[in-house]
Amino acid sequence: MKVLVAVDKSPESHMALAYTCHLLEHFDADVHALHVMPDEVEMTAEGFYAPFFAKDALNEWIDAEALEIEQDVQKTCETCLAGKVPCEPELVSGDPAEEILEAADSGGFDLLVLGSHGRSSLKGFLLGTVHAKVLHHSSLPVLIVRDFREIRRVLVAYRGSQCDRNALKFIGPLLSRKKPQIAVLHVQEGRGEEGERLSEQCVLEAGGTLEELGHAPVVRKVKGDFVDEILKEIARSRHDLVVLEAYGHTRPKYFRLISDEALNLVRLCNRPVLVYRDRKSD
Repeated sequence: MKVLVAVDKSPESHMALAYTCHLLEHFDADVHALHVMPDEVEMTAEGFYAPFFAKDALNEWIDAEALEIEQDVQKTCETCLAGKVPCEPELVSGDPAEEILEAADSGGFDLLVLGSHGRSSLKGFLLGTVHAKVLHHSSLPVLIVRDFREIRRVLVAYRGSQCDRNALKFIGPLLSRKKPQIAVLHVQEGRGEEGERLSEQCVLEAGGTLEELGHAPVVRKVKGDFVDEILKEIARSRHDLVVLEAYGHTRPKYFRLISDEALNLVRLCNRPVLVYRDRKSD
């Protein structure tokens, strides 16, 4: 598995890199830590520097920042290497969201990781605008890391779509060595006998898929609003990772955005969240 982790100088992003290496410590993986430097034109346009700064001084500052970032990322990568996870630092310049999406799309990656919302030296990076743009337009599964937690309990929000089934097949092998307790929650949205029958089919299907992958899931269904019920479950139980589908990624290419439901769950959840997208749908 090839994983791209977006980092900057913030401790949150380096925590996300360490979390990624923890997640992959028993998996055959290759991690790339990408830092996006603001380019000279963007920084000047934003008035980041005083007008009397010479162009040479600006370039020297950018180079010094790049070197410092590379050294910081390399130190964090050493954590991955201690767990026998290869980690390669990469530096590019430009708009953070666009560069992250371009790198993820062109680099043959299987998973994209972002740190939690927090303060950052780069305008918009790790604050929400970048997260939203990446979540809307990424063709890969996106993992949003909010804190470093041992992965012992995993919650999967399951509706029964083909993408949901593929999400189970994605996390099954990924978590095979850690053997966490996996809870699959299906929220029954249909009414009547047909809705009950489809819900029962969903939970049986989800349980069977994970059992085939070597897990012993706890599968259950509830009735109610999808977002409300998932958030109640997150608040009620101490899950270390939440998995959900992007819901909406099967729309036509130029309208393929993450659904409001999935985006609200990402915003309101206080746990690391894996938003799954099936790249084959592209």
